[in-house]
Amino acid sequence: MNTRVLFALLVVGFLGSAHAVTYSWPEDPNDNVVTEHADDFPFTRTNQDETLLDIARRFSLGQVEIVRLNQDVDRWSVKQDEVVRLPNRRVLPDTPHEGIVLNIAEYRMYYYPPAQAGMPRTVMSFAHGVGRQDWQTPLGLTKVVKKVKDPSWYPPESIRREHAAMGDPLPTVVPPGPHNPLGAYALHLALKGEYRIHGTDVDKIYGIGMQITHGCVRMYPEDIEQLYHSVSVGTPVRIVQQQIKMGWLDNQLYIEAHPDLEGVETTFEQRLDTAMQLIAKANNGVIPELNEAVLIKALTVLDGDPVPIFERLPDMPDFEEEIGLREAAVESTYRLQ
Repeated sequence: MNTRVLFALLVVGFLGSAHAVTYSWPEDPNDNVVTEHADDFPFTRTNQDETLLDIARRFSLGQVEIVRLNQDVDRWSVKQDEVVRLPNRRVLPDTPHEGIVLNIAEYRMYYYPPAQAGMPRTVMSFAHGVGRQDWQTPLGLTKVVKKVKDPSWYPPESIRREHAAMGDPLPTVVPPGPHNPLGAYALHLALKGEYRIHGTDVDKIYGIGMQITHGCVRMYPEDIEQLYHSVSVGTPVRIVQQQIKMGWLDNQLYIEAHPDLEGVETTFEQRLDTAMQLIAKANNGVIPELNEAVLIKALTVLDGDPVPIFERLPDMPDFEEEIGLREAAVESTYRLQ
């Protein structure tokens, strides 16, 4: 193992107690791929026997996310000193960069804080759980209509019937506390049916980043607390399902591809067709000469790791315009003399 990779392992391991990641905007404001570290730091080394779920919890990642990045690692048994991949780059969803964006295809939320004069632009990213196949999280544009700290949960009759049928009857109300499924904070959305972005109880904390809820969006306790104190009532919320994303960073075009959700089954040909449409959209309607091998692998492995498939030449300066400016400057200097 070379020195750079070893250093990366040590640094990421040290940062393992961090919560949600706040990404700085790319140097080119038109780029839409964000990076956590200046260099690639895509690994951590475990210091004890644990599970991939423990590591996901430590780095505020979802369960599906860390499992798909480590398809050769036993999720239930990660041995001491075993190397585990972590995400570094993310392609931002193809939406307006404002408010909250939930891409349920990747079990991940993006929050764009309002711009502040003199402050660099940023985006925050959080893992979250989404609705099951039979209780799907609705797509579309909505907004935060109410914020509640220490909410009580009043289980809808449909959910009470479901639990009763499984021999797990629910009370008519669950008071605030560690076993409240809403956790300590809830953001109510302007959607018919009591949909919320909320925390979780201690019993379901390892379900973050899975298709497991009754339609609500479930977050880690520290993440929902941070989001709760960051957003205001009226904040727009866009819920999308973008399995394949395309984005630019430093003149390289990246693809990020995720597995199908439960109840959705796409073929390779369908994913390829979607990818080619997104490539053309990102490149002014033109399909460039791509790295086909990398593209095919990304659409087959579906590990959610952004990879570059094309590099364009950087914009060249307009030499005639530059020469004209220099001549004008020389003439101006001559007149001053």
